[in-house]
Amino acid sequence: MKKTEIFMIAITVIIVIIASFKAFGDMKNTTPDGKIKIRMPTATSSGTLYATGAAITHMWNEKIPTIKASVQSSAGGIENLNMVNDGEAQVSIAISSNCYQSFHGTDIFKGHANPHLRVIAGLYLNPNQVIATDKSEINKIEDIKGKHFAIASAGSSVYNEVKTHLETANIKVPDDIQAEYIGFGEAAAMLQNKTIDGAWIMAGVPSSSVMQTLSSNSHLVNLSDEFIKQMQKKYPWYVAYTIPKGTYPTQKTDIQTTAVKMVMFCNEDLPDEVVYELTKAFWENVEELSKTQKSLKNLTPQEAVKNIADLPIHNGAMKYYKEINAI
Repeated sequence: MKKTEIFMIAITVIIVIIASFKAFGDMKNTTPDGKIKIRMPTATSSGTLYATGAAITHMWNEKIPTIKASVQSSAGGIENLNMVNDGEAQVSIAISSNCYQSFHGTDIFKGHANPHLRVIAGLYLNPNQVIATDKSEINKIEDIKGKHFAIASAGSSVYNEVKTHLETANIKVPDDIQAEYIGFGEAAAMLQNKTIDGAWIMAGVPSSSVMQTLSSNSHLVNLSDEFIKQMQKKYPWYVAYTIPKGTYPTQKTDIQTTAVKMVMFCNEDLPDEVVYELTKAFWENVEELSKTQKSLKNLTPQEAVKNIADLPIHNGAMKYYKEINAI
């Protein structure tokens, strides 16, 4: 057999193998009846974000006949970003700061950048809430130095929020505090038992967990204008956020804190027509969704394209926003 014939056979075999892998990939991402699978990791199954994701995927299944969407539990935003980057999920939600870091390959995503990340919609602002026991004498963020403080699980989105804020206040993590690497559920119990001085939670307001904790001689910690300006100078995705007095039964004054917008995202290789339908269905049904998912209340497409850390919007979503003159 001639060398040219052997070469052509080898090329043919390679093409067949590549085609087989592609077909296998397509099978993994479609149902037997041809629907496109949309896997959406969120957070722990007991959390607010999981319930929000469940409501959104259920709506998509009802309104878009060409897809099969499913919500999944996860460890939260950082895992969500990695799953989408690795092709294990198609759509998810995370805070804009983590999305920025993933897109640019900085901080915890160093060496694992995802330049293909694309925004579907900016959602609601997710505020940081700092809780301290009354006896702890923590009245400003600088007072946390040396205290026994719950900072969430290492590597989680909340842990990164704590680290970013405390180090801006010249508090080294974990060197300058007595750190507890636990979630807020466990931290809330410890706060009520007065076995820790404070804890950090990132959640929409009002939060039932925070409400329960504040009923036991604890208070929210206010962040000063000067401190927030320092944060914004270093990390432009932060916005000042006010928790109005009376949000919680024992809260007698307005509390100022920082917040980051939650972002619904995907990869750029998710087909434009699919993302267009996902975006369109979401905004046409967001009012109905907000009846059970309070975090989605008062969202608008016009605000959805703001405060998203200058991340690129997916072409399919962009098509919808241009159609309705949101951009």
